[in-house]
Amino acid sequence: MSIPAEAQLRQRLAELARSYRFSMAREVAATIAHQINSPLGAVLTNVETLQALLQGPAPDLAELRAIAADIQSDSHRAAGVVRHLLNLLERSKVELEVIDLSSPVRDAVDFYATLAASTPLHVSSSIAPEPLPVKGNAVLLQHVMINLLANAMEAMSGLPRDQRRLEIATARVENSADVLVADTGPGIPSDKLDEVFMPFFSTKEQAMGLGLSIVQSIVEAHDGKVWAENRRGGGAAFRITLPLAQG
Repeated sequence: MSIPAEAQLRQRLAELARSYRFSMAREVAATIAHQINSPLGAVLTNVETLQALLQGPAPDLAELRAIAADIQSDSHRAAGVVRHLLNLLERSKVELEVIDLSSPVRDAVDFYATLAASTPLHVSSSIAPEPLPVKGNAVLLQHVMINLLANAMEAMSGLPRDQRRLEIATARVENSADVLVADTGPGIPSDKLDEVFMPFFSTKEQAMGLGLSIVQSIVEAHDGKVWAENRRGGGAAFRITLPLAQG
C-alpha cells in the first residue's frame, strides 16, 4: 500500500526541518554573531560615556536620558536578534497548510531588518497585492528566504554602502507563485551557476556549504523549483516558483 502524497511530503519536510536547523545554527549564526556585535558595541560605548558623565560635577540630565534611551534601544535590538534565532531553531513541528507565500517572505525580510539595522543598504520590496496560496510549511519556507537574504547580503559586503541594493519580490504567474531575491554583488561565475546548489559547495571560508543545497531540497519538497542567474546590470538573482494550491 503506497503512502499518501501528503504523508510523504510531511515526512520529507520533517527530515528537512531537522537538517536545516543544524545547518542554520552554523550558517546563520555566523551572520548573527557579526551583526549582534554592533548593538552590543554601541551599548558598551554608551555605558562608558554615561559613566564618564556621571563622574562630572554637573551631569546634563537630558544627555543622560538620551544615552539611557540609546542603551535601551540597542539592548532590545540585540535581544531581538537572539529571540528570532531561538524561535527559528526551536520550532520542530512540521505543519502542512495552505498559506500565503508572501507571509513567510515578509517574515524573513523583517527578521533580516533586525540583523541589518546597522548595515546601510537600499532594500526594494515588491509584494504581490493578491494572496499567493501554496500548500506547505511556513517555517521552512521562511528559512529558505532567510538563507537567500543572507547570501545576498554577504555577496554585497565588499561593496561601497551606496551600491548595496537588495530586491525582494513575489508575484503570481499563471498557476505559480514566484519569488525573486536579487543583489548588486559580483554575481556568480557562469560555470558555477548549477554547482551553487550542490552539497558542501561554498565560496565562503569556514562555511559548510549546506545552505543552498537545503534550500533546493525544501523548494523541491514543495513541488517547486529554484535556480540562480546573473543579472545584466550586475549581481545575482535567485528565483523560486511554487505551484499554487488548488481550490
